[in-house]
Amino acid sequence: MTDVKTDQQDLTARIRDAILRSDFAPHQRLIEADLSDRFDASRASVRTALLELAGEGLVERLPNRGARVRAISVDEAIEIVEVRMGLEELCARKAAEHLTDEDAAELTELRARIEAAVGAGDLVGYSALNQEMDRRLRELSGHITATQLLERLLAQSARHQFRLAYQPGRIAQSAPEHIAIIDAVLARDADAAAAATRTHLQGIIDVLGELRA
Repeated sequence: MTDVKTDQQDLTARIRDAILRSDFAPHQRLIEADLSDRFDASRASVRTALLELAGEGLVERLPNRGARVRAISVDEAIEIVEVRMGLEELCARKAAEHLTDEDAAELTELRARIEAAVGAGDLVGYSALNQEMDRRLRELSGHITATQLLERLLAQSARHQFRLAYQPGRIAQSAPEHIAIIDAVLARDADAAAAATRTHLQGIIDVLGELRA
């Protein structure tokens, strides 16, 4: 028997991923009939998915005109990172406090994979590993509320994060910052993990500021 709730969650995730991949441009109209054909789903399911994505801040509803992809300015992206800073510091701190030996072995392996991607100049792989690291630290924190808020904020700023990842020289700056966060968590040093996280996110704010100039 088909799980209707799971199917709805899957459709929402597929439309969300398409928006984050920039398959749809900022301000582009999201027409229910077109999405229904593209994702082989009913218009009612598409409508529900768009309502959920509007709640996440990725889509905006237009009175009597359906929906469109919400554009997020650089200024708003900076504000999002400022809010993320406190939440991600909290998660890094909790991850360091809760770390088990099994978790430490997994993080050590992830650290090695990040260094290998940097050494190979694999920007796509490096970006994916950064996302994996962020997700794993949220999981290790065990802080459900912070995790839920962060996932929503990360979805809203994903376009700008993607743009930053391919800035010339960005990998040389961000890689040591990510390694520093992992090392602090591995050392179970909560204060150092929080400080390394703040340093990394402040760097993102600085680079976003340069894009605005």
